[in-house]
Amino acid sequence: MMDTRSQCYRCGQRFSVPPNTATIMCPSCKFETKTQSFERLKSQDGGQISFRSFIKTARTKLSRSGTGSSKSNKSLNCKPSTLLFSESLSGLRPCRKRALLIGVTYKNSKHKLKGTIIDVKDFRGLLMDTFTFPKEDIRVLTEEEPEPDFVPTKKNIQNSFKWLVEDCMAGDSLVFYFSGHGVRQFDFDSDESDGFDETICPVDFVEVGTIRDDEIKSAIVRPLKKGVTLNAIVDACHSGTVLDLPYVYNRKAKKWEISNRLSEDEKHTDRGLAISIAACEDRQVAADTSSCIGKSSINGGAMTSVLIQIVKKNPTITYGKLLDSIHEDIEKANKEGCLPGILKRMLNNFLSQKPQLSASKEFNVNSRFLILQ
Repeated sequence: MMDTRSQCYRCGQRFSVPPNTATIMCPSCKFETKTQSFERLKSQDGGQISFRSFIKTARTKLSRSGTGSSKSNKSLNCKPSTLLFSESLSGLRPCRKRALLIGVTYKNSKHKLKGTIIDVKDFRGLLMDTFTFPKEDIRVLTEEEPEPDFVPTKKNIQNSFKWLVEDCMAGDSLVFYFSGHGVRQFDFDSDESDGFDETICPVDFVEVGTIRDDEIKSAIVRPLKKGVTLNAIVDACHSGTVLDLPYVYNRKAKKWEISNRLSEDEKHTDRGLAISIAACEDRQVAADTSSCIGKSSINGGAMTSVLIQIVKKNPTITYGKLLDSIHEDIEKANKEGCLPGILKRMLNNFLSQKPQLSASKEFNVNSRFLILQ
């Protein structure tokens, strides 16, 4: 009998299989199919093995086990259990680190962005390598995720907000990161001094709308218990006060200023601390690297790229020094020509990106360290 040609359904490699072979091993990826499947098929086929049926059975087993799934290998979410809200341990557990990272490319629309998923992967690496965040406690939402619950739709983002702050307690360190589009919309609640709400755009924002700063604040700022710290990094246009935090740091005057009137709810001192580092002021747009920073050929958020480089060099940096360093690096990139000269002069006030620091409470930016742990 002649050899039969077969194909590995894990890697796609084609190879020859001798007749009456009890075990098939791919010469490329070394995937091996057990004799048990061969014997079962042999008995069902009267001793004449059907390799088409044989490989079909092996493929089904791979699909069920997930061993040969290329999609599952791409997921940045390590355990399916992260889809579920954590159970409260009534104060018996150690301090927890938890992060929600969202990157939206809007790949099937005219609003497409290129580098947001790269931003998420780089920021995830920073959290794990520099600040020892457990990968199991980092939830990632991108369009590349195979699980539908991890796609950055409005509903999934809202559910993930709940996951982020669920059962938080004193000592916990929480992180919210967003890379995507941000827009301004008219403020109908009359709680914005400039008359606009800042928003982030989920992947389905055209169909279901954006997520306003009021909603973000209600979802991940107000539930913070005393002793909990939330660090938010938002790399999007018009993101200055996207968490709607009352205190904004004036870098030139070196003091905190009240951005909005303080609500009675915000006067409580038994709440946790929320700190936001935004890519730009509310009226500004945020740039991508576009080969301006680090001469990279991959477009990512300028603020994200700069922040990661700075923190890697100095993990114990203060918020004040971090803000100054980000400003200096972005200003340097602007001077090196990210925009044509005449266009830059015409649109300078609108396009000059000035990262902004805001918080739910005032603190000393020169003595408080960026310690996400």
